Amino acid sequence: MAEANGLCTFCPRHCTAGRGDTDPGRSFCSSPLLPRVARAGLHHWEEPILSGSRGAGAVFFSGCNLHCVFCQNHEISTGGQGQLITVERLRQIYRELEAQGAHNLDLVTPTHFLDAVLESLDPAPGIPVVWNSNGYESVDSLCRLEGHVQIYLPDFKYGTETPAVRYSAAPHYFETAKAAVLEMFRQTGPYEIGEDGLLKRGVLIRHLVLPGQQESSEKVLRWIADTFRPGDVLVSLMRQYLPCGLVSHENYPELNRRLNRGEYLHMEHLLFQLGIEDGFLQDATSARKEFIPLFDGTGVGLEPIGVEEPLGRRE
Repeated sequence: MAEANGLCTFCPRHCTAGRGDTDPGRSFCSSPLLPRVARAGLHHWEEPILSGSRGAGAVFFSGCNLHCVFCQNHEISTGGQGQLITVERLRQIYRELEAQGAHNLDLVTPTHFLDAVLESLDPAPGIPVVWNSNGYESVDSLCRLEGHVQIYLPDFKYGTETPAVRYSAAPHYFETAKAAVLEMFRQTGPYEIGEDGLLKRGVLIRHLVLPGQQESSEKVLRWIADTFRPGDVLVSLMRQYLPCGLVSHENYPELNRRLNRGEYLHMEHLLFQLGIEDGFLQDATSARKEFIPLFDGTGVGLEPIGVEEPLGRRE
């Protein structure tokens, strides 16, 4: 929990930064306590059981507690782009998305704004709430979400320690993400799909296949198969990797290429060998920059909250 100017322990980093309402302090996520939002609108590029015919009501929060060097949303995850808003404005955004016909509220990377998001979900929206996160979650924080979130949409990025540390500075990612997914499943139980073909409740685990990271991916898929029975969770094996963020720098040459066909097909074959059949695959056309949203403030709507720059803040 974090209070204004208190010590933040929302995520597994427990960096205990003194975050204020409008001042991020020295937090790893570089975020204040009030939400910073870069875009809100109907989003048609989630899995079909989330996007449906009208779209998911996506709210893209700025900042992140992971900072993956290959992040496709790096403009907002580490670039600071976005608008600071009040909790009441966040509630209004939910109502506007619902009025536009959104099938659900798709909260994208909300972990570091936990207190504000929880407050914004009271009263409860009339459509399912999706917690769309990077999987690097604290079980204590997830417990606070029980009863407020119907659908968990975690990434499960790494199965081995080396890429987790090298690409996300996230030691113990595998153990942390396993505990987080188990808590998510404890809250939701087996997934439920309505008569309209849309996900109403449950856990949908995403895994993005990275170039040259076969061992890491295999370990993630094997853990899912060993842990859950058919009908428990859904799995989305993602092929949309593009060299983004910092991977063009000379420090990450191994990621500065697209996936080759064999890398993805190997993981697809393993998925079926392990008996994981509930979920989604992607074809090669998913790896296109056109599918990355424009973080231009669409749907945020109000003038930003006035913030005085604190003396001595580091860029």
